[in-house]
Amino acid sequence: MAIALLCMLTELTVELLQPFFISKVIDDGIVMEELDVVWLYLGVMLSLSLVSFIAGIINSYFASFVATNFSYDLRLAIFKRIQNFTLTTLSKFPTSSLITRLTQDVLMTEMLLYMSLRIVLRAPLLVIGSLVMSFVVNPTLGFYLSVLTPFLLIFLYIAAKHGAKIFLRVQKRLDKLNRFIQQNLEAVRLIKANDRASFENNKFFEVAGKLKNDTVSGLRLVESILPVLLIIMNTSLLIVIWASSDLLTAGNVQIGEVVAVINYGLRMQGGFSMFAFIIIAYSRSKASSERMNAVLDLPITENNHETINQEAKAGSVRFSNVSFKYPGSTRYVLKDISFEVAENENLVIMGGTGSGKSTLISLIPRMYDVVEGNVYVNDINVQDWNEEDLRQTIGYVPQSAILFSGSIYENLLWGDDEALHSDIIASTEKAQIHENIEGFDHQYKTIVGQRGVTLSGGQKQRLSIARALVRRPSILILDDSTSALDIKTESALWEALNEEKATRIVITQKIVTAERADRVILLDDGRISATGTHSELLEKSELYRRINASQNEGGHIDD
Repeated sequence: MAIALLCMLTELTVELLQPFFISKVIDDGIVMEELDVVWLYLGVMLSLSLVSFIAGIINSYFASFVATNFSYDLRLAIFKRIQNFTLTTLSKFPTSSLITRLTQDVLMTEMLLYMSLRIVLRAPLLVIGSLVMSFVVNPTLGFYLSVLTPFLLIFLYIAAKHGAKIFLRVQKRLDKLNRFIQQNLEAVRLIKANDRASFENNKFFEVAGKLKNDTVSGLRLVESILPVLLIIMNTSLLIVIWASSDLLTAGNVQIGEVVAVINYGLRMQGGFSMFAFIIIAYSRSKASSERMNAVLDLPITENNHETINQEAKAGSVRFSNVSFKYPGSTRYVLKDISFEVAENENLVIMGGTGSGKSTLISLIPRMYDVVEGNVYVNDINVQDWNEEDLRQTIGYVPQSAILFSGSIYENLLWGDDEALHSDIIASTEKAQIHENIEGFDHQYKTIVGQRGVTLSGGQKQRLSIARALVRRPSILILDDSTSALDIKTESALWEALNEEKATRIVITQKIVTAERADRVILLDDGRISATGTHSELLEKSELYRRINASQNEGGHIDD
């Protein structure tokens, strides 16, 4: 940046000296008929122009270098910050908004930085330098040239302030447009199946129309700036020319000085003409930087705990009087939850919609912090764990099977990028997906597509389970992750997992899964309604009997 700014100032200095030398060529050379003086100043001007040319090339290179690396660092900083957000913090931002901040907003600040090192700083310095040099050449003409400058500054301040508000609104409209597109593309099958394309088109026209209207308002403001600037500057030049006629007649000014001051006036006009671009770039970048600061200034997950040395063993989990409510909410999702899961135990958690099952298991890897009570893993409070170590202990398979673009093998390595090929094969065999993969044309090199779109629901679930098994976790958490599996495949899966040295905590609505568990916890409205084996719950829990009866009759209770 220092080199780029130095080169820019070199270019600016040469540009400001040129009219001064022109006045010397006219007054000391042409008027005095001193040809040597003319050639001297022309030689000086040519040499300075060459210096300015070289400085411009160096400035352009370093300005581009700085801006590109700055945007890389900024984008990396924002992405790292997002990766370290708590789920509470992350929920404050729509996904589309974060994408816009990482792309469009970073680009806006990159462009402003580049242009700052090229012209954005040069333009106001050119205006100020031209005004100062006009006073150096002739104070009287300098005064006439500057008489309307305060009006220009007031106008530019108002335009910049108003422009910043408009373009902040534009960025928010862009967020909404991106959010709409994202949701629409994710639900494209549902839209086509229900023939709702026309409805979605109308909604898109509405969202895009608001973005268009705000963008037009911003551009109208920018386009109105240049004509106003030109009117004021041309009026200033007319005042200089009018005053010069009287001063030349009185002999108080030389013709070369008049030419020089008019040249400085034209340079000020050129500088002010850049202000329209500068205002739009500044307004957009200001809006973008505020939005990025909103991300960078938010708290992240604190992880100051030291690594806890433990023997390799299956994990135990204990909830002690745990209550939880989401930030900003007054309703408790979980209330006074207490239970223990022993090493290698197979625990099933059941309950109706909104009973708090997924919330409960999210407290184990500390996705959220409890409001009351404590959660222990291997008899250590999760608050005292090093967060990385805690989550390395756990294999978590979410309710919605999420796969990443790339090959099947790359998705499995995502569980542990240092896993051996034999570990990958063993995990897929346990997850009952190995034979399916071998049947694909490219086997483990098969590209799954965005979010695993090329695979069936059951295949995605089994791949997600295999990915978790690659980690060799002490605690395996399955959040209703076998809902798309047929009875035969699921039975083979549970048989294979019984050989796994890991504590299993399984959320399900299938009675056949609960029958295999060592113990079942039944949640109802955020509280433990009953606990015991399948047979014990059939005897003592009316809710469990109703669930069992509904499934035996072919019904289903949604999770």
